[in-house]
Amino acid sequence: MLNNSSILITGGTGSFGKAFVKEVLSKYPNIRRLVVFSRDELKQFNMSQQFSHDDYPGLRYFIGDVRDQDRLKRAFEGIDVVVHAAALKQVPTAEYNPFECIKTNIIGSQNVIEACLDSNVKRVVALSTDKAAAPINLYGATKLCADRLFIAANNITGNRDLNFSVVRYGNVLGSRGSVVPLFLEKKKNGVLPVTDPNMTRFSISLVDGVKMVLWALENALGGEIFVPKIPSYRLADVVEAIAPECKVQITGSRPGEKLHEEMITPNDSYNTVDLGHYYAILPPANPQLVSIYCEKSGGKLVEPGFHYESSTNDWFLTVDELRELIKEEVGTS
Repeated sequence: MLNNSSILITGGTGSFGKAFVKEVLSKYPNIRRLVVFSRDELKQFNMSQQFSHDDYPGLRYFIGDVRDQDRLKRAFEGIDVVVHAAALKQVPTAEYNPFECIKTNIIGSQNVIEACLDSNVKRVVALSTDKAAAPINLYGATKLCADRLFIAANNITGNRDLNFSVVRYGNVLGSRGSVVPLFLEKKKNGVLPVTDPNMTRFSISLVDGVKMVLWALENALGGEIFVPKIPSYRLADVVEAIAPECKVQITGSRPGEKLHEEMITPNDSYNTVDLGHYYAILPPANPQLVSIYCEKSGGKLVEPGFHYESSTNDWFLTVDELRELIKEEVGTS
């Protein structure tokens, strides 16, 4: 679907954005245009040293902010596919600067939706987070709101050939903001600050996150929140994988931080479909509509009360697997 198409990714200079651009340029050589939309000129300059217009004639870098609806509308001219990855993501930052987070994650998301409706965009996939399921912090709450906005946008597409869907997945080991870079830095001092060794998280690689978004672009019918079937890990095992010789300093959980993450709540189970490698949380609707989706997708409704949480997951990464994954994602253990 992406060959001969024009794609725009918001937040395109982030960890996901760079991995997405690399995969798309490799997998879809006949892409007409790939626009990296972000607000940081230095990050765009640095990224252009790796992915230049000379080497990739269809590649463009646009400075802009999702808070600026006029800029989005101009950037979306001639765009067929939008991947929305721009967000403020740091939990402590969001707690201290709540409305700044709201302006980017919620109002910015609505701006993206409006720009898509006012142009000829056909497919939209927005990136979410496990923190959007039963959120206890502001960041998670803004992402839950953004998820709802994108799903509800399907109600107002009219006769347009346009659908909106969401991809929700867990932590990316080695990405900015993950615990791995912090541990690797603190390892030099011999002491690792650990919030709670019993903490668990879902884990996905950048490559698998990109593949999931590309899959969603190809397969979404509109209105789904896609959730991958991925492994969990224990924070204590990450410590063991990175620096077993270091002293552990227990700091306690940060405000708004869960001990365990969840991606599908029991209340979601009544409209969640198992698609094999992924789950699809559908908008709350009558059973008939869920049945129709199952027929179209080949999926199966999960059992009532189904709960997808990192601590009760039946797939956990071992210390050795974590060590190898960290080497792949960061380049060192």
